[in-house]
Amino acid sequence: MDHRDEVREFLTSRRAKITPERAGLPAGTRRRVPGLRRSEVAALADVSVEYYAKLERGNLAGVSPAVLEAVARALRLDDAERAHLLHLAQAQEGSDGLARPRARSGRQRTLHPSLQWTLDAVTAGAAIVVNGRLDLLAANLLARAFYSDVYDGYDGGGPAPNLARYQFLDPAARRFYRDWDLAADMTVDLLRTEAGRNPHDKDLHDLVGELSTRSDAFRRRWGAHNVTRHGTGVKRFRHPVVGELTLAWESLAMTAEPGLTVTVYTAEPGSASEAGLRLLASWAAPRGPADSAARSPAGPPQ
Repeated sequence: MDHRDEVREFLTSRRAKITPERAGLPAGTRRRVPGLRRSEVAALADVSVEYYAKLERGNLAGVSPAVLEAVARALRLDDAERAHLLHLAQAQEGSDGLARPRARSGRQRTLHPSLQWTLDAVTAGAAIVVNGRLDLLAANLLARAFYSDVYDGYDGGGPAPNLARYQFLDPAARRFYRDWDLAADMTVDLLRTEAGRNPHDKDLHDLVGELSTRSDAFRRRWGAHNVTRHGTGVKRFRHPVVGELTLAWESLAMTAEPGLTVTVYTAEPGSASEAGLRLLASWAAPRGPADSAARSPAGPPQ
């Protein structure tokens, strides 16, 4: 993920999505490429064609916020896309070394014990903590049962389970997510957003490379350069133990741990999905010291 390539492909992909009519320009009859021409974006942003061409070649270093905002308006970027463009520009401030992946620190991220206590206090919903790469860093007991396929074979050591790998590389995900395509789009949106926000994450580079190599579905979505904000919604699942569930979810950024997000899945009170979650919680409840240790939700965060 060369950073200049990221900028170039993002801007060209957004330009290709804007029709002349949407931009308030005459459509014309001899367009050889989809969307707007560079000259049209430059005119809408009130910059020279040469200057905009430089931006689209991937050079955002030193570009003023006013110009970035003008380009965002010209390309009709939404809030998530505007933020992504800003992150891409911020990453180029400094030296060209910023465009290279940052080496791994080799140090595990240790979460405060009270975070696990907080997750465990959520008993009616599945609560998890993930980072920008969608590593599952912590979960309550119900979430461990909910994501039983994701945790399959994980003994608490080594790298944390990763929701993106599960989404695209585990055949079980096609059954678990009843709307698999929508869930896949969301997963790639989140990874693409993280790549703009933290382009020097070597582990993220490796994850994207692995998924691009092993999954055509991921590679197609990654090439679309879509970014969307996801903070709340409803998802449909088919759990191997309790069957179909329709769950609302809320994601909250952690002030004390920048870059981490708490997500809680809950069901509508009185619904069949609420009954399903209660059944799953009963199934997951430890029944003795040995079972409690085997089902412990805590694993070393990565």
